[in-house]
Amino acid sequence: MVRRSVVVFLAVLTAVIGAGAPAAAHGGPRHVRGTETVPVYDYATAIRETVYVETPLDSDGDGVRDRIAADIVRPREATTRVPVVMEASPYYTCCGRGNESELKQYDANGNVALMPLYYDNYFVPRGYGFVGVDLSGTARSTGCEDVGGPAEVASAKAVVDWLNGRANGFTADGKKATASWTTGKVGMIGKSWDGSVANGVAATGVRGLETIVPIGAISSWYDYQRYHGLLRSEDYPYFLHSYVNGRPDAACAALVTKLRADSGEDTGDFTPYWAERDYRPAAGKVRASVFIAHGVNDKNVSTRQFGQWWDALAENDVPRKLWLYQAGHEDPFDVRRAEWVSTLHRWFDFYLQGLRNGIDREPRATLETAPGVWQDERDWPAKGARDRELPLGDGTLGAGAKGRGVTKTYTDESLREDALVANPTTVVPGRLAFVSAPLTAPLRISGDASVKLRIQVDKPTTALSARLVDYGSATRVDHFRSEGVVTLGTESCWGAASATDNACYLDTAEVTATTDHAVLTRGWKDAAHYKSLRFTTPLQPGTWYDVTIPLMHYDATLPAGHVLGLVLGQSDPQYTVTNDQNATVTVDAGRSSVTLPATGATVTAPVAAPAAITTTTLPGAAERRGEQAGPVVP
Repeated sequence: MVRRSVVVFLAVLTAVIGAGAPAAAHGGPRHVRGTETVPVYDYATAIRETVYVETPLDSDGDGVRDRIAADIVRPREATTRVPVVMEASPYYTCCGRGNESELKQYDANGNVALMPLYYDNYFVPRGYGFVGVDLSGTARSTGCEDVGGPAEVASAKAVVDWLNGRANGFTADGKKATASWTTGKVGMIGKSWDGSVANGVAATGVRGLETIVPIGAISSWYDYQRYHGLLRSEDYPYFLHSYVNGRPDAACAALVTKLRADSGEDTGDFTPYWAERDYRPAAGKVRASVFIAHGVNDKNVSTRQFGQWWDALAENDVPRKLWLYQAGHEDPFDVRRAEWVSTLHRWFDFYLQGLRNGIDREPRATLETAPGVWQDERDWPAKGARDRELPLGDGTLGAGAKGRGVTKTYTDESLREDALVANPTTVVPGRLAFVSAPLTAPLRISGDASVKLRIQVDKPTTALSARLVDYGSATRVDHFRSEGVVTLGTESCWGAASATDNACYLDTAEVTATTDHAVLTRGWKDAAHYKSLRFTTPLQPGTWYDVTIPLMHYDATLPAGHVLGLVLGQSDPQYTVTNDQNATVTVDAGRSSVTLPATGATVTAPVAAPAAITTTTLPGAAERRGEQAGPVVP
């Protein structure tokens, strides 16, 4: 797409970043003033070039090492070496980046004339290079896209190595290319799949990668394509490969066959295929600092992805920062634009330019606690959040629940979420609902909850689902509608321009709705994987089993007067491949509970029968009724 008027861009840019900056004193780089970089280099005349970087792998089996296209934009006038902001993506020519789905566009010489997003426009004038990398098997790169695997990670890592003189690079005509213009310090950034690549490269421990900024990103591809033994969609690895594939089908046919064979679709098991796509165990190798951003209502890349990664990084004392917001699968640029760009600028200045601006000493976590309400906190999960075990009773949840000797039975009905969580004090076939007494004070949930069930199942297995629900009226971000963000008719600009590439983007705003309940966090599990995700153990009728369902990481505060609910279901047509076994599950309530990371009010069960709770249909439910579980792209 061709971007909008440069005249509008210039007017807004002047207001946003000023008209320029003086040269640095004492012989320092021109782009540094005090403890920040400033825009002094001409973006319109920046050097634009493509280098094809050789990787150690031959993922398409053609006898030649893969070569990865790296499109570069860097300041022409810089007299000192500059660090690099880098985004590695499979989407640059197939699908687009950002809210406006921008694609790379090239000039007659094959050099990038329009680089998606604002990173190059904003940072190149401030003394950075920008590198947009086509992952293996996509766009102008050779090799094959193996969906989070060794070839994908190696393709981006090779570019970091080239920028540090450790890999070979070539121009289009085959001449050797070196990166003598850079310091070798690299910061990787990206949303969704792009941010997942940054996680994967950081997990290799590659030297020169100083920081990563994964936004709504994956840290375990198993957890993205599987829910604890349940398929999220059939033939998912192939779907993702084909969605971004830039090679002729025959070139990657062998790799596709291997993807299908190794991913264990017939069992849902965690196989060696998934182990090499799980970056979390390698958190101890990470040399880079990590700045994570994630929507707490992201139903595409679940919050478990950032939460498990965050915990692993914390265990290894990796420098880190976190932004959490109420939207779904969104970039913070489209949630809180000015503050995000400012924070990102300071983060890169600190870790790539070495400017001591104090961001490393600021609160580690920034959270949106209600629509448009933000607060900084020392760390995450919240200070004082401790695991509380809330027992189940006969339809009740919390301290004092009378569950001893109580069993509850339900048979699979494949309920959709709206029906599953509605009217929790009403008996609904296919689900069990448990509710607390109204809270006497606010309750903060911060971290990852889980549900422990003592069950009998009359089939060899069944799907199990669990949801924590906030029953109570509030104005909430409507993350079911456009992920919680609406695009406006105005625009703002975030960087400098060339004749073909400006940094003007349509403004956005959160979209809200007043609702009487909200699902907070979800979890799923195949019951036959109760011992391990690496193998199945068929269940025997009449035998009791302990099954734990992990829930997604979350942060929310329930006001006084609201009711906390737990709703159990089985097969789930909205989120998993429906595999209705028509199973009947018996739950021993006295030996079942919810473990909740929380601060604030004590969650107690109602003393008598719970007061009736009725709900209305959530906004957007009518549009969602046609949804079925199916492949989505990160």
